[in-house]
Amino acid sequence: MTDRETAAPLARRLGAFDATMLVMGGIIGAGIFMNPSVVARAVQAPAAMLGAWALGGAIALTGAFVYAELAVRRPGAGGQYLYLRDAYHPIVAFLYGWTLLLVSQSGGMAAVAMTFAGYFRDLTGTTLSPATIAVVALVALTLVNCYGARAGSNVQSTLMVLKIAAIVMLVTAGWAGLRAAHGALETGATPVASRPPLLAFAAAMVPVLFAYGGWQTASFVAGELREPRRDLPRGLLWGVLGVVVLYLAVNAVCLAVLGPRALAATSTPATAVMRLALGETGAKLIAAGIAISTLGFLSQGMLTAPRVYYAMARDGVFFRSVGAVHPRTRAPVVAIVLQGAWAAVIALSGKYDAILAYVVAIDALFFGLTGAALLVFRRRERAGAAEPLPSGATRMPGHPWTTIVFVLAFWTLAISTVAQFPRSAGMGMLILLAGVPVYYGWGQPSGVRGRR
Repeated sequence: MTDRETAAPLARRLGAFDATMLVMGGIIGAGIFMNPSVVARAVQAPAAMLGAWALGGAIALTGAFVYAELAVRRPGAGGQYLYLRDAYHPIVAFLYGWTLLLVSQSGGMAAVAMTFAGYFRDLTGTTLSPATIAVVALVALTLVNCYGARAGSNVQSTLMVLKIAAIVMLVTAGWAGLRAAHGALETGATPVASRPPLLAFAAAMVPVLFAYGGWQTASFVAGELREPRRDLPRGLLWGVLGVVVLYLAVNAVCLAVLGPRALAATSTPATAVMRLALGETGAKLIAAGIAISTLGFLSQGMLTAPRVYYAMARDGVFFRSVGAVHPRTRAPVVAIVLQGAWAAVIALSGKYDAILAYVVAIDALFFGLTGAALLVFRRRERAGAAEPLPSGATRMPGHPWTTIVFVLAFWTLAISTVAQFPRSAGMGMLILLAGVPVYYGWGQPSGVRGRR
């Protein structure tokens, strides 16, 4: 790796529309097409089902405001990595990037790639193995993103528009066929609640929050936005609001067409709605929509996550070559290849389901820490130890109380996950702690001593 390649800066070629598409693309995967039935099995009342999705949207919007202000304060490449590094200590940021690469991002991408492969096989009739299709998809997206953020964003935005079209098709077809379909699947006894209402609602929030997760990854590409202090906050807020509207519309139409009992009984609610509305043609159309949605999710992850590993390398806590930027495409090609290769290895290993079981507690822990970082920065600002925000910059409304609620919500989720799934959560925490000796093995990070 030449000094020229290592020294080349990232190119600022993305705008507010790209940021918005990245936010929406980071959230919308396959979950919204399946999770309505998971929520319906946890809580039986339609108001509770829609209430869970509305509350999840409110929490996601609160998080968007938190990250929007943090983006103004730290607009560089790596986003959440920078917030954690500068609020606490470089080791906290390193452990976030460590688990992102080894567990949450790569495991999630491997699982989604296999989901895409399943739908692709059903739609095309190919005899290729799911693992082969998954790896080909990951390699193709890796190559696209090596051509630069503009190329990766163009592909991502196109897939995101197609995702929105698939959801609009589902909602429109569902409502159009509502009169004929209503009550068709309302058979069987109403499910009996197996736990107290509060615990049932808490259980419903787990798949809801999982379906709303991912908006934070857009912060990783702040170093490639033309006006990160303006465009990233706009993208976060517009993107999350757009997803909330789409998610509530999907759940409303699933409830209206299927009813709560049939919704709880099916594992493929979107397919059930489209089959009732348009027959087998509708089922095929939504299958194609889900395949596109999963591919778009992979595209977003391949564009965003490598910027964290790039930032780690630039800080001197990861391989120096990972911080290299190609002089022509201005993309962190080594970081991108690393992400694609590791996700492919996990897909081929077949261990992605086990890895995903480790993720929830770790993600919730770092969400809470990131929210608390805003409390740290605000305190420094009041003490005169940090530069105040520019006039008119996005600020968290209702701070500090809204920020505290955000932090407590995710730390409660982390504790609840550990309590309910001690083995899986414990394994995730062991992977997290394994990063501590690795961090100190790299020595003192360069350029971040005493950063405040």
